[in-house]
Amino acid sequence: MEIKASSALAASAEPSYQSTKKHLRGSALLLVGRVIAMATNFAVQVLIVRYLSKTEYGAFAYAMSIVSLGASFAVFGMDKTVTRFLPIYQEREEYPELFGSLILIIATILSVSFFLVVSIFGLQGWLTESYIKDQQIVRLLILVIFLVPLNAFDSLLLGMLAIFSKPSTIFFRRHVLGPGLKLLVVLLLILFGLNVYFLSVGFVIAGALGVILYTGILLRDLHSQGFWKHFKRQDIRFPIKEVYSFSTPLLTRNLLYLMRGQLIVVLLEYFHKAQAVADYRAVQPVADLNTVVLQSFSLLFMPAMARLFAKNDQEGINNLYWQSTIWVTIITFPVFLVTFSLAQPVTLLLFGQRYAESGLIMALLAFGYYFNAALGYNVDTLQVYGKLRYMVTVDFVTMLICLVLSLLLIPKYAAIGAAVSACVTLVLYNILNHLGLKFATQSDLFRPRYLKVYVSIALGAVGLLIFEYLVSIPLMISIILAGLISLVVLVVNRNILEIEQTFPELLKFQVVRFLFKTKPAKT
Repeated sequence: MEIKASSALAASAEPSYQSTKKHLRGSALLLVGRVIAMATNFAVQVLIVRYLSKTEYGAFAYAMSIVSLGASFAVFGMDKTVTRFLPIYQEREEYPELFGSLILIIATILSVSFFLVVSIFGLQGWLTESYIKDQQIVRLLILVIFLVPLNAFDSLLLGMLAIFSKPSTIFFRRHVLGPGLKLLVVLLLILFGLNVYFLSVGFVIAGALGVILYTGILLRDLHSQGFWKHFKRQDIRFPIKEVYSFSTPLLTRNLLYLMRGQLIVVLLEYFHKAQAVADYRAVQPVADLNTVVLQSFSLLFMPAMARLFAKNDQEGINNLYWQSTIWVTIITFPVFLVTFSLAQPVTLLLFGQRYAESGLIMALLAFGYYFNAALGYNVDTLQVYGKLRYMVTVDFVTMLICLVLSLLLIPKYAAIGAAVSACVTLVLYNILNHLGLKFATQSDLFRPRYLKVYVSIALGAVGLLIFEYLVSIPLMISIILAGLISLVVLVVNRNILEIEQTFPELLKFQVVRFLFKTKPAKT
């Protein structure tokens, strides 16, 4: 069931650009945090891969893939449901529905998580005998299975903080403490020469501490806003139909994610065992760095879009979508150059000669992830509009394509076949959802003024790829060249970014004024 935009609130809407500006500024702060988290998680990934044997790492990666599968089911689409419904209910001051939906969401995650954890413990004998060949994987899975409810509630709490708290309240917990705890676990692992089981338990403890801190921050902020004064137990209304008719179809999106990610890992282990899993999973997080900016901006995007939808501000919606997309595309471009155009030398530098064949895998995955980022928040926008039937159709079509490609390619081509399957699925999925903006919403499919952005990016990436193939130069020189290409793309598209309106304080710096050819900010 769709929540229709309220035209009565349109007159009270803040200027369209102000919503976009607020979103971009808050997201920029979170992006700084993501850069810190990115560096920390990257160090964690490299240290784990280098410390553990290939078989141990493959087993650990497999167990964590099962955890991701379970967490995706446990959250039951409620992480996206909360960021759509709660801002709309709050904007319209419909507090009985707000509290009722929140209770439903929490109860659902608790119930599904409990069922999954108990099922894994009860079925461990069956898994050992008929499904998972490696006994070590089963033992690790029993240890890390508690990350299923922890990760599910982590996603829910993050969404609620994006609605009710300032970006600065998320910064430390999400991007400093969480990755820092994981890094501490890995350093203890290496320092004391411990095994993969210590690593598993350590990750569970780190996840529990994060959820406890998230809950404390949220309760503090809700109290400071006087949120609980609207709570009246006798008035609570449970919008069961609205919540579950929205969240249940979102499971298909989670299934698609698992099909192109976690299920691919499962098939790799089934057909080629743990070594093939290691070839794929070692570079997958590096390629996934192309989604860092997209994910940083998405945290505040959904609540901002939901509020504009509630106000029936279509111009604000279009402006928010495309300005966010262009910022994400340009900021992510340097990462794309390194993980796509320079994939092979970067793989050798990070993981050594034994992972030499993973360079092509990184390039394929990087292309799919960057394509996803460059088309922007099409799925989130469709969710805000409540176009669930279209989303479900796209999900099932692309899930089928991913499954067929995986079964055709993985048995013969192993990890490279898995990368091709994941890349093609990502591209098709985003194209179909982007077309939905035209046919299922009133949003602009494309704005011609942004064509220059995509042309300059394509020329830069292909040019560096060809140059790297033809000319043998040190990796450091190639990275410097990638930085120069990124700077050229930034300068060429400086007017489109509208930095003067979004971040006027940056104009105090002469280098920024020189690059963007702007005057100093007025004091």
